[in-house]
Amino acid sequence: MSFAQFGNDLYSGKRSIPVVRHRRRFYLGSLVLIAIAALGLFGRGLNLGLEFRGGSEFRVATKVAPAGYESKARAAVASSGEGGGANVTKLGSGTVRVQTEKLSDDASAKVKAALAKTFGVPESDVSATFIGPSWGASVSQKALQALIIFLILVALVMSIYFRTWTMAVAALVALAHDLVITVGIYSLTGFEISPATMIGFLTVLGYSIYDTVVVFDKVRENTAEAFANGRRSYADAANLAVNQTFVRSINTTVVGILPILAVLVVGAFWLGPGVLLDLSLVLFIGLIVGAYSSIFIATPILVDLRQREPAVQDLAKRAQRSQAARAKASAKAEALALAGVEAGAPSGASPAAGAAGSEGGPTAYAAPSATGSDPDEEQRTATGQTVHKWAQTGPRNQPKRTPKSRR
Repeated sequence: MSFAQFGNDLYSGKRSIPVVRHRRRFYLGSLVLIAIAALGLFGRGLNLGLEFRGGSEFRVATKVAPAGYESKARAAVASSGEGGGANVTKLGSGTVRVQTEKLSDDASAKVKAALAKTFGVPESDVSATFIGPSWGASVSQKALQALIIFLILVALVMSIYFRTWTMAVAALVALAHDLVITVGIYSLTGFEISPATMIGFLTVLGYSIYDTVVVFDKVRENTAEAFANGRRSYADAANLAVNQTFVRSINTTVVGILPILAVLVVGAFWLGPGVLLDLSLVLFIGLIVGAYSSIFIATPILVDLRQREPAVQDLAKRAQRSQAARAKASAKAEALALAGVEAGAPSGASPAAGAAGSEGGPTAYAAPSATGSDPDEEQRTATGQTVHKWAQTGPRNQPKRTPKSRR
């Protein structure tokens, strides 16, 4: 079976993934991910970049970074007697970046000379810059303000659009879920938190809320139909909406991840740490977590929030009665079909055809009479009714047949 056929079966309801019914399993999976994220946040901690903590940065331009460049750079900084605890990374194929605590001008000159001597390059190929923590603090403050404004607008717009606050609450819970897991897993990798990382976090939130809104829009459509006809409970209608958008969410996520994965691989193996690697890693983690929450977290939370409402409980009772009535009608139809077979339907005729004919379908099968009367004059229908053998049991436009006695 192709993936497209699988998606069509999910959309039509022929197949179903019981997301809402098994929501506690997905909650448990999210708790495990949050525990791993907490281990990264409180165990290893965030590796704040130089833009947030301040300090001095040196860049050594070499054609190709020599083997063991990290230990050589740290040894050079230590030999100058300055900048203990240097952070050494490689940018591209040849540039070595060394970050230390804030150094004075004289100390920076000593470190610069030591690095030039260690890597065998002139001092003009070693750049030294100082970055103060105030810039990073300003970026953090602006990012926090943008996050608060974003969450307020999301809550207002969703409450107005969906005409219920429960969908806004469920979406915000899913957003918090995505943010905590993304930041925690990112911290486990040991990558620096740079301004590009902050941009990535906000981008992930935007993607997550977009995917959740698409699912919720289908939930609203299905639940409105359920309230109108009473054939499905709120949980069943919401689960159908998740199934109908499942393939779309997977396809959108895969299409979004593929170019990010390409940038991530190029940055990890060729470019080294930098803006591209920081941003691509955040987006890679966030898109996966966002797709997971929009499918398996947001809608189940919405169902939990609404299941105690009187209207939703009344809908569940109506859906139960409707399902019972449909099951009874189906059993009755099967019984009529079985009665048609037992009345003498030929082996080539289907039970469904006999049942359809007895209710005014295209043609009702007329079995021979078993009452002892003249078989040339009487016949019995599939329902047991005795009729004349020339009685019309099919459409009225069939030509009448003349008995032999009148020919």
